[in-house]
Amino acid sequence: MPGNTIKVFGDKLESQALQKGCEEDIEKHCRRCIGKPTMRTLNKLRKYGIYVLFFMLLFAMVFQFSADLRQPAYPVFKMAETNGTNRMIIVVTPTYKRMTRIPDMLRMANTLSHVKDLHWIVVEDGNRTIPAVEEILKRTNLPYTYMAHKTAVGYPRRGWYQRTMALKFIRSNTSQILGKEHKEGVVYFGDDDNSYDIRLFTEYIRNVKTLGIWAVGLVGGTVVEAPKVIDGKVNAFNVKWNPKRRFAVDMAGFAVNLKVVLNSDAVFGTSCKRGGGAPETCLLEDMGLEREDIEPFGHEKEKDREIFVWHTKTSTPNIAQAKKNANSTKPAPKPDTYGYFVEV
Repeated sequence: MPGNTIKVFGDKLESQALQKGCEEDIEKHCRRCIGKPTMRTLNKLRKYGIYVLFFMLLFAMVFQFSADLRQPAYPVFKMAETNGTNRMIIVVTPTYKRMTRIPDMLRMANTLSHVKDLHWIVVEDGNRTIPAVEEILKRTNLPYTYMAHKTAVGYPRRGWYQRTMALKFIRSNTSQILGKEHKEGVVYFGDDDNSYDIRLFTEYIRNVKTLGIWAVGLVGGTVVEAPKVIDGKVNAFNVKWNPKRRFAVDMAGFAVNLKVVLNSDAVFGTSCKRGGGAPETCLLEDMGLEREDIEPFGHEKEKDREIFVWHTKTSTPNIAQAKKNANSTKPAPKPDTYGYFVEV
């Protein structure tokens, strides 16, 4: 029995040794048969990966170069946004028939169409509105009011009466103008022939809390009129004409918060002796405003200050007129417009 046990045990060890040897042989064989192709495959993948990466980088460089050719060499800036205020800007524009009126209105419309939250009130000095003007207003996609009020007897023909009618309209239609989205507004009197920077509306007018005043170019017989600001307060005005006025400012150089308009019944009268004939002082004083209420805009820099509104005026072109028949009482015929609309 012991001998048999040893023999069996020995056979078992021999069997285990043979099994282990076979496993080692199989592992070596697998390494020889499988390991080499695997390394070859990895080398191929590395090689192909380098090619793929190279072509990807080359494509990216070509795409970027072509994009650079399409883009301008100067930076592109977005339009300045407001500081979060949600005031409706109400622009009042008196207008009248003349040969240059349509191009003037087009120019102003092209500016205002870029300003959001703006209601444009245009008042025609006449008995009826003009379809061509209304078409311009429609194309702005702005909310607008277009009405006709011929200058009343006693008023100067300088838009005073039209601005008065606009103020009355604003006071009686405030909720319709503001809509549901706006609780505040600012009123600005913008003539149809001035030149406006969009920032006048987005950075100045929309931020007026009571009475905002700023510089105006090419007005009052000088290159610029502006408030004189010391320590953030207006104590005088840099103007040539009648500088002693309490509010020596051009119509284009101020805006009034809607609450000030609604809290008074001030309008443009038939004259203004306190303003030396100019209506701005009388209007602002009648609204109960003082110099202490002025909020100056655009004065912060020491030099190279920007002007956001210019008191430009389109000159009437020299059109060759047909000669009047000396023997006729009829006026000379109007120039031929070849079927196009021109206010001649």
